[in-house]
Amino acid sequence: MKIDATDRKILRELQRDASQSLDEIAKAVGSSKTPVWNRIRKMKEAGIIGTQTVLLDAEALGFEACFFVLIRTSEHEADWQRRFLKALRERPEVLEAHRLAGDIDYILKVRVKNARAYDAFYQALISEVKVHNVTALLSMEEIKNTVALPL
Repeated sequence: MKIDATDRKILRELQRDASQSLDEIAKAVGSSKTPVWNRIRKMKEAGIIGTQTVLLDAEALGFEACFFVLIRTSEHEADWQRRFLKALRERPEVLEAHRLAGDIDYILKVRVKNARAYDAFYQALISEVKVHNVTALLSMEEIKNTVALPL
């Protein structure tokens, strides 16, 4: 699906605040409610707009520690990868997981209540899958955090 300038305006508004009413979005993009609704529906059908959710404040909920976990492995067999990915998917502490090019094989973003909770996560992970090296980096300050794409 090709998107035009109006679609981009709608997407920017939805990224800013998806709880807005259709009337508010239409007013912000200079259109009326029905065409905006039709455009949103088409973008959902095309997979441009995915699941809508709410962003929670991790610290307000007691999840004060954010770790970036660098993982090196000497295992690259399909069975190891399947078990590793399963372990990551089953752990709600893992907010993001990326397979990397270069010296580090994987990077995880892990959100937990404290260092003790991170250690429990770490111990559980290494008991399930063999890893060559794990380095945990504690985020001291979150400077920027967004899920908005630069439209």
